[in-house]
Amino acid sequence: MAAHKTMPKETPSDVFVDGVNNRAIMLSVAVIRISEADAARDFAGLMARVRTGVEVVIESAAQPVAVLRSAIPPRRSISESIALAEARSKKLGYEPVMDAEFAADMKEIVRNRKPRDTSVWD
Repeated sequence: MAAHKTMPKETPSDVFVDGVNNRAIMLSVAVIRISEADAARDFAGLMARVRTGVEVVIESAAQPVAVLRSAIPPRRSISESIALAEARSKKLGYEPVMDAEFAADMKEIVRNRKPRDTSVWD
């Protein structure tokens, strides 16, 4: 029987943010690269990681042949998005500024928003 190899570690490319569900942020960008043989040895383990938001690239001879990812992408709440934006601004050393024309368009959209008609849902 072949020796069991440990799963490769994820390679996240984002930052941890205090007060935010970092797991969702980190896993939304985590990618595992694994050989076909290793994937076959522990497919159930790969699927468990995919369910948490990890993307798995299966390779043959160092060439990608398949990608496993969740059918439903992980989502962030508004508060998580704000905290992440604040952390990135701090890391950059400045706050990005919204384009004035885009800001005016957004204000117009909000100002003209109509209440949702939920009567058709019944």
